[in-house]
Amino acid sequence: MTTDTIHDPDPDAPAQYAFTHLRHIGLAVPDHDKQVEFYTQNWGLSEVGTDGDVTYLAAAGSPERYAVRVRRSADKRLDLIAFGAADNQAVDDLAARLGRSGVDLIGEPGTLQTPGGGYGFRFFDVDGRTIEVSADVAVREHRKIEAGESIPVKLSHVVINTPDPETTVAFYERHFGFRVSDILMHPRMGRMMWFLRTNAMHHSLAIARGPHVALHHASFELRGIDEYLRGTGRLLRSGTEKIWGPGRHMAGNNTFSYFLDPNGNTMEYTTELEVLDEDTWHPHLLDFTRPEVADQWGTANAMNEFVASRSFNDPDKGLFVAPPV
Repeated sequence: MTTDTIHDPDPDAPAQYAFTHLRHIGLAVPDHDKQVEFYTQNWGLSEVGTDGDVTYLAAAGSPERYAVRVRRSADKRLDLIAFGAADNQAVDDLAARLGRSGVDLIGEPGTLQTPGGGYGFRFFDVDGRTIEVSADVAVREHRKIEAGESIPVKLSHVVINTPDPETTVAFYERHFGFRVSDILMHPRMGRMMWFLRTNAMHHSLAIARGPHVALHHASFELRGIDEYLRGTGRLLRSGTEKIWGPGRHMAGNNTFSYFLDPNGNTMEYTTELEVLDEDTWHPHLLDFTRPEVADQWGTANAMNEFVASRSFNDPDKGLFVAPPV
């Protein structure tokens, strides 16, 4: 581990975070019904609305109206990643700034027609993903997850693949004020993953070097270690394909168990993601060929070509094409 000068923030980046937090992700999949069954019967989310082709799934411990949106589609894609903004004025200011910078807006800010309503807009990021930002979304009645309940509290973070991560990281820094918390590197392949934060949590977004643009994984936070292990065990008993884990990463100091959903997306159970003292934190450059960087506990299966290939996912078929909903 080193804290040498490893990253120079973009001087044009906003002084403050443009996003308050991660809201939800949208997935388009060929087998909608099996996907919904997996997330409700195995993963621990609850269905809170559907029209038959789009289903909204919530985490019991989160005030967000939903954590995952599943849309029936012939093509598999990441429909969108949604973030929150402080208020309607922040939404308007961001849209104006992105427009001046030449970012491709899908639409102007307005009232959202999705559950919870709110005020927001969508745009394409530098790789062609659809990103949504919103404020004033109605909160959902939620509850404290009890001891022993092995269901997600909330959506923790999202990791995305791109063949040009340096450009993608610079895009998110410049336009939204994301800050780098840590970087994973390989002695021969160079820097491989950047962990980005938009609040004091170690990362809400991470950007990985991959062969094509795709979802790497989405991660869900559980109540604690016991609940995380119970959830991991439940999925193993159900026959869900495990990719990697259980273990504990060094970057973020969080636990991990990765599984494949029915349409081939990697999903993670985690807990105890690090909350940073931002006044004193300095990014680390971590060599993930060291076993303790990938897994401090030494309990997970080795990070190998099998694990890496599942994390590459299929090439995203929805780049620079806005989802219909």
